[in-house]
Amino acid sequence: METYITESPEETEKLGFALAKKLKGGETIAYRGGLGAGKTCFTRGVAAGLGFKGDVTSPTFALINEYIGGRLPLYHFDMYRVSGWEDLYSTGFFDYLEEGGVVAAEWSENIENALPENTITVSFARLSDTRREIKIEGLKEHLIYCEEKHENISD
Repeated sequence: METYITESPEETEKLGFALAKKLKGGETIAYRGGLGAGKTCFTRGVAAGLGFKGDVTSPTFALINEYIGGRLPLYHFDMYRVSGWEDLYSTGFFDYLEEGGVVAAEWSENIENALPENTITVSFARLSDTRREIKIEGLKEHLIYCEEKHENISD
């Protein structure tokens, strides 16, 4: 597990961008963290790192946002209102896992038993209005993320 401290939304995006550079397709990223913790901001960076050039927004009301046109497609889910297997199936989640793109799921705690074995987990803790502690688990390669202001605390 690697732990990072970001000091701004831009730094959180840069960390997502760095993660995207390691993705090859077929990965699932499980996000954990409360409201306003930086999940969508991080996803903005992942989408940019995959080459997507459009707007990235929270999938809260849509349940899923698709970001197509980059090196890999990104499927961004919000699982907040998913409360059982029937709800999960209705999102198309399992179909997207087979697409070969990247699946990023906010509120992944709600679908814990459905996550693939090799899921990358990204946990967000809000330390202040702008400061975040972000832990990345399950990534097979070390993430190269160095900037003067950034702290990387590897376990």
